[in-house]
Amino acid sequence: MYSSKYLELLVEELKKLPSVGQKSAQRLAMYLLKAPKEEALRLADAIRVVKERVGLCDICGNFSEQDPCLICTDPQRDSTVLCVVEQAVDVLALERTAHFRGRYHVLGGALSPLEGTHPEDLRIQSLLRRLQEGREIREVILATNPNMAGEATALYLSRLLRPLGIKVTRIARGVPMGSDLEYSDLVTLARALEGRREID
Repeated sequence: MYSSKYLELLVEELKKLPSVGQKSAQRLAMYLLKAPKEEALRLADAIRVVKERVGLCDICGNFSEQDPCLICTDPQRDSTVLCVVEQAVDVLALERTAHFRGRYHVLGGALSPLEGTHPEDLRIQSLLRRLQEGREIREVILATNPNMAGEATALYLSRLLRPLGIKVTRIARGVPMGSDLEYSDLVTLARALEGRREID
């Protein structure tokens, strides 16, 4: 029990963050309490601003301050290649490699019936609409995570996309099985993109 109900409230809110347990929440709360007021208020303001000004791009599903996002509207990007990822953080990871100059489509997750994630829960219908409307797209790279859910999603999408007559490739196995793209190093991600293969 804390001497302050406000401190207790802060710890309870911090515990809701991913990978933050009781001890970590207490440490973070104590850090914020001891930090200069301006520093703590900058963090609070950054959270407020991101919630007010950052949304999802209607086209690709990536986080953006504008709609459509900068990637979707960039005329320098290759509009013939579309990279399908699970989450917006995967776009950030792939962009850091500076090896991919196409466009993206964020699914918003991966298929996992055991966890209650089915095709209708993902942005698959918007992907199909995009491919049918965007006749210039010639290749779809499936860059889902190399784990069970990611592999199942890639297989499901490849079967769905093959009848459309579009080349469907999968990122190479440079990314270890069971890992997440956001934690992969830049060289591994770049090699995985370069070594992508067509799904048969």
